Amino acid sequence: MAFAAFGTSAAPVEQAPRRKSRIALLLLAPGLAYLALFFLTPLVSLVMTSFQAPVEFGDVGQYQPAFKVENYAIVVEAYWPHFLRAFGYAIAATVFALLISYPLAYFIGVKARRWPLLQALMLVLVIAPFFISFLLRTLAWKALMSDESGIVVFLKSLSIIPEDGHLTGTAFSVIFGLTYNFIPFMTLPIYTTLERLDTRYLEAGSDLYASPASTFWRVTVPLSLPGVVSGTLLTFIPASGDYINASASFLGSAQTQMVGNAIEANFISLLNYPEAAALSVILMGVILLLVALYVRRTGTEDLL
Repeated sequence: MAFAAFGTSAAPVEQAPRRKSRIALLLLAPGLAYLALFFLTPLVSLVMTSFQAPVEFGDVGQYQPAFKVENYAIVVEAYWPHFLRAFGYAIAATVFALLISYPLAYFIGVKARRWPLLQALMLVLVIAPFFISFLLRTLAWKALMSDESGIVVFLKSLSIIPEDGHLTGTAFSVIFGLTYNFIPFMTLPIYTTLERLDTRYLEAGSDLYASPASTFWRVTVPLSLPGVVSGTLLTFIPASGDYINASASFLGSAQTQMVGNAIEANFISLLNYPEAAALSVILMGVILLLVALYVRRTGTEDLL
């Protein structure tokens, strides 16, 4: 009887974890279905498209399933300068955005705590660009950097820009546009980390006769590193695939085209879907590799 009583009382304890696991699976099912439908399926389709071959005697834009690995070699040979510009511009924009955003986030998250209204106002100013279209912001800078704008005329009067020089259509304008458009993506993650920073650590540094610079590099920067890593990833990844700022219709020219512009041209204008898909797969692969190396180097693997 004792054993029977023990067996009947243990059964509900064993069934409880099973019920919880079933409930967890039911709650995860919609999210998993969404990822499978709108992420995994397009990704598989993209990879399959990258191996397609043209239909013999078919019209432009007609392709058939195949395993044409040569598509990858063709796009690398044809568009390797676009890859170099894409990652070069993205790295430069990420560095400049970090140099601008870190002091801004530090002031908002640490120094402005004593003035809540000022802190809230500055946060609104950082978030405000999100309420305006990405295209409109870029077009606004195109107008400000045009040869007829007052800024360019003033810089030419100071001989900073040659009389026959231009701002638009240069690497400077593309990097500037990328930096400006992605500054909020860098500022907000760093702010959220610094806003939780316990200022008593800074006071302890000064009590131990550390200089402000030493306290900043030894205390503030290490504690804010997760925000810095998140901000750099949120800036570098979309900047690498951007095709708006480098477009000749906005801030770029034919000499500043990035890999995103090559993908857009092959997909829309040239109707060369396999090469466009191959470019997309290579871009994703290189970004994943660079991100993994960067996160591993900074010791923040838990962010992945």
